[in-house]
Amino acid sequence: MIDILVAGGGPAGLTAAIRAAAMGLEAVVVEPRPAPVDKACGEGIMPSGVAALRRLGVAPAGRALRGIRYVEGARRAEATFRDGPGLAVRRTELHAALHRRARDLGVRLVTGRVEEVRQGHDSVTAAGMTARWLIAADGLHSPSRRALGLDRPSTAPRRYGLRRHYGVAPWTDFVEVHWSRHGEAYVTPVGEGTVGVAVLSHHRRSHDQHLAAFPALARTLRGLDAGPVRGAGPLRRIASAPRAGRVLLVGDAAGYVDALTGEGIALATATAWAAVDCLKAGRPELYPARWARLTRRHRLLTQALLAAAGHPLTAGLIVPAAQRLPPLFSAAVRALQ
Repeated sequence: MIDILVAGGGPAGLTAAIRAAAMGLEAVVVEPRPAPVDKACGEGIMPSGVAALRRLGVAPAGRALRGIRYVEGARRAEATFRDGPGLAVRRTELHAALHRRARDLGVRLVTGRVEEVRQGHDSVTAAGMTARWLIAADGLHSPSRRALGLDRPSTAPRRYGLRRHYGVAPWTDFVEVHWSRHGEAYVTPVGEGTVGVAVLSHHRRSHDQHLAAFPALARTLRGLDAGPVRGAGPLRRIASAPRAGRVLLVGDAAGYVDALTGEGIALATATAWAAVDCLKAGRPELYPARWARLTRRHRLLTQALLAAAGHPLTAGLIVPAAQRLPPLFSAAVRALQ
């Protein structure tokens, strides 16, 4: 019998499989898409995520990130990372590096999709295979979460994300977050001649229409070679619990607040690592508390920023406050490392 069946071969699922294989467990990953898999994301990894990748033996090619910069018109505020640099890396490069590492460790990668999950006393069956445990890492719209009855509706306003690459030499080694009353634009220097621009907003518009809310950024990007647009959303997802019997949910499948703070990869690796460690120790009941502890700071800070950005009285105060109170902004950035 397989030790751990992993639903989803993105960063969270491959992290779980790599960690399991490194601990002597047999892991099989079920993923419908061929590698490397692309996705709409900001493509910036926080220092804790970089450290986690290093522990996994994964070193994707990318550009070092010094910190986070907030921009609104002429106002700017920036904070550097305290615990080493972050990493700007194309999503396809990250996925390819994780995929290679999993294969090198003997992880079996199966083309397929987990839709129905059947649990027994000491096993779980999905995608025609039986394992002792299933780790659901099948993303924002997780079929596993839905099949287990763990999906919960969200009453929060819906937010959506779009990402596009532009052919231009990066002008900074920070992730720039441009703010407006319509949403945020994240500029990440992902290559020698490429920047990624991800836009988050309540409005469903084209990428070019979103950029109109950021005139200075739009002028910088006008006329440049641009790649295809990728989208994601609605972003807010709620799971009633990160565990159901012999199934543990990790990464976005376990619930998602928003991409505003850029911690997706760091949280995916942390929760996947924790899930495998709990299974290896024979203590799966400890995972929900570990998941809550690992994600609490992110959830609280992201919800607070979303509330401020969505209220007309406070939306225009975020960047001025960060500019006037540098220690507070630095503390918030370092809390997310």
